[in-house]
Amino acid sequence: MTKKTFYFLSFTWGLLYTTAGLFIALIMLLTGHKPKKWGWSWYFETGKKPWGGAEWGLIFLKDKYSGDNLKNHEFGHAIQNCCYGPLMIPLVSLPSSLRYWFRRISEKLGKKPSKPYDDIWFEKQATELGTRQMKKLKLESEENHHI
Repeated sequence: MTKKTFYFLSFTWGLLYTTAGLFIALIMLLTGHKPKKWGWSWYFETGKKPWGGAEWGLIFLKDKYSGDNLKNHEFGHAIQNCCYGPLMIPLVSLPSSLRYWFRRISEKLGKKPSKPYDDIWFEKQATELGTRQMKKLKLESEENHHI
């Protein structure tokens, strides 16, 4: 996927989710949070405790303690938004949110999840898409610096 394709699809096919992300970004800006860039997405760091991340179109939120793997994963969800468009919510976002909260509640009750987070297709796909695209962007950046 190219940068132009990413933005075109985010603002057409994926507009529903991207609009929600832009609204969240506005709130984050108004509350003094500074955006940072990862790949072609923008993110805000929030929260004083490790909690993970949440993606909303071009925008994602993450805790201050998570590293590049989480950013790649959330960027992968942004790429999924380009692919699934209005189907993103029922296919990926809602199941992902429910699964996340189920796992969190289970952990608080002392039950450790039996399967890794990426064991389900939409989480694994997000990690793979984001990681692959970031590697590609890094290679392109390195090639441009050697010219």
